[in-house]
Amino acid sequence: MDDKARDHGPEKPQEGASSAGALVALVQALLRDLRPSQGQAVDISLASRLEQDLGVDSLARTELTARIERTFHLRLPLDRVSQAETVGDLLAAIEHARPRDTGVRYRAPTAQPLPPAQAPGDAQTLVETLEWHVARHPDRLHLTALEDDRTEIGALTYGELAERARGVAAGLIARDVAPGDRVAIMLPTGLEFFAVFFGILYTGAAPVPIYPPLRLAQIEDHLRRQAGILRNAGARILVTMPEGLALAALLRAQVETLESVESVATLQSKTDVAPSGVRDASQTALIQYTSGSTGDPKGVVLTHANLLANVRAMGEAINASSSDVFVSWLPLYHDMGLIGAWLGSLYFAAPLYVMSPVSFLTRPANWLWAIHRFRATLSAAPNFGFELCVNKIDAASLEGLDLASLRMVANGAEPVSVYTLRRFIEKFGRYGFRPEAMAPVYGLAENAVGLAFPPPGRAPVIDRVDREALTLKGLAQRARANDARAMEFVASGQPLPRHEIRIVDANGRELAERREGRLEFRGPSATAGYFRNEAKTRELIHNGWLDSGDRAYMANGDIFITGRIKDIIIRAGRHLYPQEIEEAVGLIPGIRKGCVAVFGTLDPRSATERVVVVAETAETDPAAREKLVARAHQVVSEVSGALADEIALVPPRSAPKTSSGKIRRSAAKALYEQGSLGAPGQAVWRQLARLALAGLGPQWRRVLASIWSLAYAVWWWTAVALGYSAAWLGVMTLPGLRRRWAFVRKVAGATLAALRVPVKVEGLEYIPERNAALVFNHASYADVILLTTFLPGEPVYVAKKELAGQVFAGPFLRRLGVQFVERFDVAASVADVEALLAAAREGRNLVFFPEGTFTRRAGLTGFYLGAFKTAAEAHLDIVPGALRGTRSMLRGGQWFPRWSALGLKIGPPLHAGGADFTCVVRLRDEARRFVLEHCGEPDLDQLVKPKV
Repeated sequence: MDDKARDHGPEKPQEGASSAGALVALVQALLRDLRPSQGQAVDISLASRLEQDLGVDSLARTELTARIERTFHLRLPLDRVSQAETVGDLLAAIEHARPRDTGVRYRAPTAQPLPPAQAPGDAQTLVETLEWHVARHPDRLHLTALEDDRTEIGALTYGELAERARGVAAGLIARDVAPGDRVAIMLPTGLEFFAVFFGILYTGAAPVPIYPPLRLAQIEDHLRRQAGILRNAGARILVTMPEGLALAALLRAQVETLESVESVATLQSKTDVAPSGVRDASQTALIQYTSGSTGDPKGVVLTHANLLANVRAMGEAINASSSDVFVSWLPLYHDMGLIGAWLGSLYFAAPLYVMSPVSFLTRPANWLWAIHRFRATLSAAPNFGFELCVNKIDAASLEGLDLASLRMVANGAEPVSVYTLRRFIEKFGRYGFRPEAMAPVYGLAENAVGLAFPPPGRAPVIDRVDREALTLKGLAQRARANDARAMEFVASGQPLPRHEIRIVDANGRELAERREGRLEFRGPSATAGYFRNEAKTRELIHNGWLDSGDRAYMANGDIFITGRIKDIIIRAGRHLYPQEIEEAVGLIPGIRKGCVAVFGTLDPRSATERVVVVAETAETDPAAREKLVARAHQVVSEVSGALADEIALVPPRSAPKTSSGKIRRSAAKALYEQGSLGAPGQAVWRQLARLALAGLGPQWRRVLASIWSLAYAVWWWTAVALGYSAAWLGVMTLPGLRRRWAFVRKVAGATLAALRVPVKVEGLEYIPERNAALVFNHASYADVILLTTFLPGEPVYVAKKELAGQVFAGPFLRRLGVQFVERFDVAASVADVEALLAAAREGRNLVFFPEGTFTRRAGLTGFYLGAFKTAAEAHLDIVPGALRGTRSMLRGGQWFPRWSALGLKIGPPLHAGGADFTCVVRLRDEARRFVLEHCGEPDLDQLVKPKV
């Protein structure tokens, strides 16, 4: 429907007509427009379901929302509109709406420019990036969440984001989230998402964003898809909105690793935490699941180095700076919104204004007016977003709009349509939009997000190529000017700085310009592979180059994408491009644009591919459907030069799509071959019941695992209690230190053997018989069992003084020659130092835990200097040792042991060379460096004051 037709729609209900009657009339009018050949009106009541009964999908809902707002002069609440299941729900939304503003006063630009700021060029991780900004301008505005173009939900400065993230991190740590764990985020666009994402990073874990369900009617497909992702990720915790906790419980039943489902409210803690592993650029910072993930999820593993390399390269390509302003409606579970919009803005200190995708889909003009209001210089959207703006925004609602501030709006994430580009530029050129601002780009999750960008300030480059030469020979030969059958492709720009692209043939040989082939790439943003999917990783990477899965050609340095390899249909030696056919069929009146899937399916009789076109339509009249099929056959022939074997007309919402709105051709093909394409959806209660039944298996396995864990914990404490009792009796009765230690060592070894855990010990030969100070990380009470089993001789443990006063432990430890000091600060007491020096003079090795204490949180904290000062003064060599696995076995503050493999690695001795302060610091740093390298835990001391 064009602008002129829309402007002549109904403006207000007739006097005396009820709101309900007027609403029903609007829905009737919409259905007539959707099904022009349907003779009789559909019987509509307030109980009529919009999708199941009336076929009103998301696009039709957008049109209906616009008509309701014009007719009733209201602005509908977006949350009620998006969640509306029935006509009655829309009526309730009308009753809660506010009056529609008149004029354009509210649309005056309101953004205030911020002072210039630098980007953290030396930052190695996202956490370090945020902390860099916090240290320099904590009160600088970072992002603002919008309900629509005029209503702000809230805002965050850099300091506020860090504070909220640390609170979330404390809650996660209290639930034993450790570095390397995966935590899923299923939150809508809002301030909570950003705090949770960085809260996960502060713990050293990896965020796994997944999208929340839009409506309850879609719950089964949604949860089944997410369950596959969560199982593959091995997610331990899912963070979702409070309203989603009940539904998420169903999801937990499907995933054995999922220990709890939380909301931000249940996680938030006032406890401050230090960032973990902030300088480990190789640490996983994000697992981004590709939007088509179902039974075989592909989680793209991206490190901090990958993400920062991509953000920096994109920023360099577009000359990004803190003077930019980014407005985005892109979903945060998608790489374009998460990395391109948010993390890019965070890095360059450019303010970000972000709204929900629902706000855009319900009222597309919100995006454009937000650009106008905040004078955005940057934005982005997939092709269908531009298409919505062209088709669903009437001229009346654009009065006063000014898009002249935009210097670049990226068009990517799906094939870029020449048809859409031209119409958007033409329509919005009247409102200040310059052709040079339209930037077709190319990227993929396997390269973080961006791979190729056009130079700033260049209008889209469109290449017209000869159809026969491309489809038969793979040659992108320029078409004649008057060639009506020429194919058109849009240039996606050149490779980002420090990234490479090449086009290769089936044998991996690089092709010349204008030769179509497989696009491969490499660079610092490229993933090392898919999470827990070695087979797909092997398919992805070949000799250091990554396979994009796309066909393309290069011309004059630009990349031209021609289609997905798996989607291209080969018919009689000719390549057919599904997206081209889909776009053309989608323009047929009566066919739902953006809801056409074209794929090839093998004909078992002829062993050739049949061309199948699946097209959604709300048309039910048989004669009208026959005309649509005939017209579709004609269009396919005109566009591709080939005939379709079958045109399948299906009801609305039948063609499967990804979370970002792209057609899932492989899923459509599978449904077609199963004969279930277009089958009616089932009632919500049936979906929930089936989900509950599907969860019985994982739940039973979880119960068995819990029983096994409980049984092991009982056995663990039994073994330890018996071992300690035996050791206590032996130590209290045996004469001589050597006999006591020999006995205790045997008991500790027997206890460790009874616990049935694998133990790997390396480097015991580095421990001298005497005159050494052994320093270890301190992770758990289980450390003592491991060390006592393997340390030779009669070592002197240095323990906190509180233990000396305990009834059973005090005498026991004294009989073993343990030395007690004030809170591990060895140098705090002259008497303590003298006692340790006396033990050293006797030839016994001293055993220190220079961290001072241990916590439940995984990670190596700072080392106190006292132990090293004492060792240096006694002329003792320092022997560093790293303990692994003991914290997992028995965490601090917990009394429930778990099975865990253990390790002990001893390093070469470090010679003091003197007792001055410089030598002592050197000893500490060298010892700590060895322990950090081999303990398997992150560094918690990067942003914490050193212990002295």
